[in-house]
Amino acid sequence: MDLGLKGRSAIITGAAGGIGAAVARRLGLEGVRVTVADIALERAESKTKELTADGIDAIAVAADVVDAASVEAMVAATISAFGSADILVNNAGFQRDMRIGKMAESDWDSVVDVILKGAYFCTKAALPAMMERKWGRIINMSSRAHLGNAGQANYSAAKAGLLGFTRALAMENGKFGITVNAVAPGVVDTPAIQALPHYQSVRENAAKTTPLQRLGTVEEVADTVAFLASERASYISGEVLHVTGGRY
Repeated sequence: MDLGLKGRSAIITGAAGGIGAAVARRLGLEGVRVTVADIALERAESKTKELTADGIDAIAVAADVVDAASVEAMVAATISAFGSADILVNNAGFQRDMRIGKMAESDWDSVVDVILKGAYFCTKAALPAMMERKWGRIINMSSRAHLGNAGQANYSAAKAGLLGFTRALAMENGKFGITVNAVAPGVVDTPAIQALPHYQSVRENAAKTTPLQRLGTVEEVADTVAFLASERASYISGEVLHVTGGRY
């Protein structure tokens, strides 16, 4: 199926590894020119070398999504390299899990700021170019955790906030030919998950609690993002698409 994305350009935040890197590769294989944006520039450059070796047009950019000037520079670098910034994937985020009674204010602020304020800064910076071209795709990486997980009050709140953010933006920007959607993965077999000392028990628990009886893959999440970015999804906006193997 032709997704109609060849020649478009995309910014993916948190793209040096895991889901973000898979999204960059998937879009790149569709002919999208990709900005691999990450706070860790060395890792972003390494990932970009892998992509370019496979014939994907890609650049690496250091970006701190909670710094407005850094985000504006990221968008400017993308437009300078590719002439446009058509697709934004707000993927940057991390977990700092603990029960609320033990959660320091910094644990709350750091998680919520990267996920929510980061999406705000990146979207605000990227929107003008999309509005000018009357075409754009914004895809926010939420999580099944938006439904609530014990020990993840900060992460769950931030990921739930992204859904309200998504719907508000969809209502504001449809008149400019811009769609805004969210993807909510379940437990995905990322390098970070694989590095956990209890990785085997995570796999076993997924087999017991997920209707499809396994972990998801980063490629399955990336395929979902590619669809929402495509012309095939041009009448879908304000939605959240769960990639959870049926687990709610």
